[in-house]
Amino acid sequence: MQENEPEQEHVGLEHGAQPLDALMIELGIENHFLVCSSTDQLTHKVVSKARRGRELTHRAQRKIHAAMERALRQKGIERKLSLSDLFNYRGR
Repeated sequence: MQENEPEQEHVGLEHGAQPLDALMIELGIENHFLVCSSTDQLTHKVVSKARRGRELTHRAQRKIHAAMERALRQKGIERKLSLSDLFNYRGR
């Protein structure tokens, strides 16, 4: 790498598997359950993209966050989450 080149952590819009994916697997939460838990317009496609690390907007990340918190409450799990617990990047 040359001195003038910025160090890139990601390739394009892909950020790799997200902490959201590991958390959903750990808690046994399926994409459909998360979509159904959402009070916003959240689609299976957005949840799938979020899990595999395709870059989302900050607004979409907040929808995932809100749905995840509702899903945890529905499962009787008392746990507060931040966006950084679910994503390892900040949405554009």
